[in-house]
Amino acid sequence: MLKYILKRVILAVVTIWGVATITFFLMNMVPGGPFVAEKSISVQAQNALNEKYGLDKPLFEQYITYLKDASHFDFGGSLKQRGRTVTSIIVSKFPVSAKVGGLSILVSLLIGIPLGCIAAVRRGKFLDHFISIFATCGIAVPSFVICTVLMYLLGSKLELLPTFGLTSWKHYFMPVISLSFYPTAYIMRLMRSSMLDVLGQDYIRTARAKGLPVYVCLFKHALRNAVLSVITYLGPMMAFTMTGSFIVEKIFTLPGLGGAFVSSILNRDYTLIMGTTIFLASFLVIMNMLVDIIYQFVDPRIKLS
Repeated sequence: MLKYILKRVILAVVTIWGVATITFFLMNMVPGGPFVAEKSISVQAQNALNEKYGLDKPLFEQYITYLKDASHFDFGGSLKQRGRTVTSIIVSKFPVSAKVGGLSILVSLLIGIPLGCIAAVRRGKFLDHFISIFATCGIAVPSFVICTVLMYLLGSKLELLPTFGLTSWKHYFMPVISLSFYPTAYIMRLMRSSMLDVLGQDYIRTARAKGLPVYVCLFKHALRNAVLSVITYLGPMMAFTMTGSFIVEKIFTLPGLGGAFVSSILNRDYTLIMGTTIFLASFLVIMNMLVDIIYQFVDPRIKLS
């Protein structure tokens, strides 16, 4: 186990370094700069700012300097949000995205897994068709459409929930529902497909032939193997959901990390782009590594090597 984790940590460092390198050079290949669009300051002032932040130096020298600082977890200050460091921005934004994303994952698992199991057990029946149609709609309909419908029905017409901000528990309902719609539908389809495969295995047929009730076969023997496909999806889902959705955060005016990431790209805030990219890549790598370790606890037959 320790050898495997050490190997994955080394691979994770190489992956994050590759992502940081590609992002750094692609970002600098785009014409313009962070201070070019600011018409309120003179050319002399722009040159002074470039000199202050080291943007006047050769690109490779900037790259080496950035890597040295980043290796000490120093991602520099934001070029646009004066007086704030990249680390402080990430620390202030991430909890908002993590709360909404974490609740969305919880809702997706609590709804998606049982409904996927029911669809598999009731294959070809009304419930199976109903769940399959719901899952297809959940995957096909974009999140901004769901956000708009929820805001119109629950916020504007019925006036049950607030439509912007995040100051009370009521504010979480619509963002969580919007963000969990796609993962719930995807988990339903994964779970249905996986459960159908497991229910067709010989050991399940043997258990049924011995007279075991359906629910015992389902929960005691089939569920553990069927849920492996959902666990595979959990890694990237947690990374993408908990680090913020720009569309959902923008529509509901949430001060999360997704909005900060897109704003940094639009504003050409180089240091914030690099900081958030490295953070997102690190989070994704860590989540995937944790999922691989969880595999062994769910199914001991799987060897980490």
